Amino acid sequence: MTQRALLVLTSHTELGHTGRGTGFYYDEMAAPYWTIRDLGWHITLASIAGGPGLPDPKTVVEPDKRPPNVARFMDDPDAMGQLETTLRASEVDGADYDCVFLPGGHGAMWDFDHATVGQIVTDAWASGAIVGAVCHGPSGLLQAKETDGSPLVQGKRVNSFTNRETEQIELMGVEPFLLETRLRELGALFECSENFTSHAVKDGRLITGQNPQSTAAVCRLLHETLGSL
Repeated sequence: MTQRALLVLTSHTELGHTGRGTGFYYDEMAAPYWTIRDLGWHITLASIAGGPGLPDPKTVVEPDKRPPNVARFMDDPDAMGQLETTLRASEVDGADYDCVFLPGGHGAMWDFDHATVGQIVTDAWASGAIVGAVCHGPSGLLQAKETDGSPLVQGKRVNSFTNRETEQIELMGVEPFLLETRLRELGALFECSENFTSHAVKDGRLITGQNPQSTAAVCRLLHETLGSL
């Protein structure tokens, strides 16, 4: 039986009061997409609002500047067709998937800390799925639970975009909360590297990465984990 993976994308497109746009980070979606699809898995793309997936404008670059995974995605009619017709997250059952991955993008800070995403991850986790997230994607873990009702991240090694990174790019007070702080408050064993350097961690079935620079490392862990199933 073909194994199934779900990627959930933010649908939020306004970066607070800055007047700048946001959305999902293209490479943080495309890299795990190909990592999983190249293993022969079936992939479903969902987003909070459903319909066309909305990338952060600054990650939609000229063809000669696109990361290889992004270029491959944009050149693939099937992949682009999926992105144009994402499922609404509220209509997805996490228990139907063997892997759930949460790409980042600042938009996730507004719409991933929600019962809908929390329930998807909770149900997937309870059914034995691998759960992955990178950068701001771990905001989708905040409302996820273990089967005993405790926070999913409690007592687990986890990372995400850090407070210091948020400060460096001058988004303190722009995003609705600090993701590192919230994860620590839930009992996560938070770890990280220097600002904007790669850091990824696997704790059992949970794989997380710190920032955009960590996407490749997250995908290596994802490939090793899914490939062994």
